[in-house]
Amino acid sequence: MRKHGTFIISLDFELNWGVHDVFTLEQYEENLLGTREAIDKMLGLFDDFGIRATWATVGMLFFQNKEELLKNLPSTLPSYKNLEFSPYGKLENIGENEEQDPFHYGQSLLKKISRYEEQEISTHTFSHYYCLEEGQTANEFEADLVAALKVSAEFDRQAMSIVFPRNQLNKAYLPICQKHGIESFRGNEKSWIYKESKFHKESPLKRLLRLVDCYVNITGHNTYRLKKVGKEPIINLASSRFLRPYEPKLKSFEKLRLRRIKKSLIHAAQNGEVYHLWWHPHNFGKDIKENMLFLTEILELVASLNKQYGFESLTMSEATKIALQLNEKKTYEKIRPQSHYEM
Repeated sequence: MRKHGTFIISLDFELNWGVHDVFTLEQYEENLLGTREAIDKMLGLFDDFGIRATWATVGMLFFQNKEELLKNLPSTLPSYKNLEFSPYGKLENIGENEEQDPFHYGQSLLKKISRYEEQEISTHTFSHYYCLEEGQTANEFEADLVAALKVSAEFDRQAMSIVFPRNQLNKAYLPICQKHGIESFRGNEKSWIYKESKFHKESPLKRLLRLVDCYVNITGHNTYRLKKVGKEPIINLASSRFLRPYEPKLKSFEKLRLRRIKKSLIHAAQNGEVYHLWWHPHNFGKDIKENMLFLTEILELVASLNKQYGFESLTMSEATKIALQLNEKKTYEKIRPQSHYEM
């Protein structure tokens, strides 16, 4: 059993590929453009506090220009019944490169992230693929994953973990991930309000309860032991908390939001458990100052917990390796014969 607790940060790095079916560019332009400054500041904070984070990146962001992107599309495209979910019908409208179109290209940002050896680049699928939406198939998901892993490897950052877009975990697809070398994924919190579902099947009640849960503890700490659990073929490093961005209308509740996170961090550190925090870089593209101050308070506590309890910041892949080692040790102890000295 692992004595020290583990702090994991995963970031769903997607730019407009993650919101193209929710907002128009005009509606979300400020957030998307501000993402670049937010990433610079996040990397600075991570470096200052020794934070090892996982950047789950949409494969389409890796390319230098439109020609490269079009040459590397998956062999089979998703056949969603709702065509709005697919980014492929919108490719003709994107710019030629990152300079012309900062909303759909992110190679310069990935190069910045890669300068920090402690930062992991993993996959968020190639096209921000929705694993539960009607029409798409396992073969289409596999083609998407293969394309994502190919571009990641060519960037010299082989992806070893996956974060499913919109948290649409489809357990039938986990063996496909394992087949292609993926060792872990970010699952959802155990409460029914976080259970994976199709995008337009999310009930208003679930959304409301998730909002309330960010300020008041209604689902518990969502922390857990670092070990292989369940019947999944790869390690589930489940989410503990989505780090909601600053919202001016809810400014008076910020202390409650921070206290909710801090109490769970302390619980994880004291009990040798995992606390997995996640958000999208574009969440911080607006109200950057307020979001960074909030993140700084969290990381200051993590640093304090590290000194007091050995609470350790790890990437998803690093945490996975430990979980696999613990599982192997447990299996060995279970099957090894006892000597007469132990009887």
